[in-house]
Amino acid sequence: MRVLVDTHFLVWWAAGRRIPKRAASLIQDPANELYASAASVWEIAIKVGLGRLDVDPVELVRALDDGGFTALPVTTQHAIAVAALPEIHRDPFDRLLVAQSRVENLCLLTQDQVLDGYGAMVIRSD
Repeated sequence: MRVLVDTHFLVWWAAGRRIPKRAASLIQDPANELYASAASVWEIAIKVGLGRLDVDPVELVRALDDGGFTALPVTTQHAIAVAALPEIHRDPFDRLLVAQSRVENLCLLTQDQVLDGYGAMVIRSD
């Protein structure tokens, strides 16, 4: 399975925080291809700059690389795909993750219940 891991789980995983069993099993399964979006790193960097998150973005990216995550850049096709999404969720970062998942044919691993409205490609783990 090809899995795009949302921002919360990326931060928690890299920090060694306990994450829900389903998310942990998907992330730890060597059969799965794991992706981390540049949009998540951007969101984290913004929150660090605002003092709302205490994470070193450089260390986070290093941990993701070491953990076998593939970096997923944001492309113009991803940005365009956001326009076609229904207004289920208002957060621009989450909407971009949904668009990336659709364009790249990835499952989106999240804990955000609102994202369930985007369909079967959303895997929720809480």
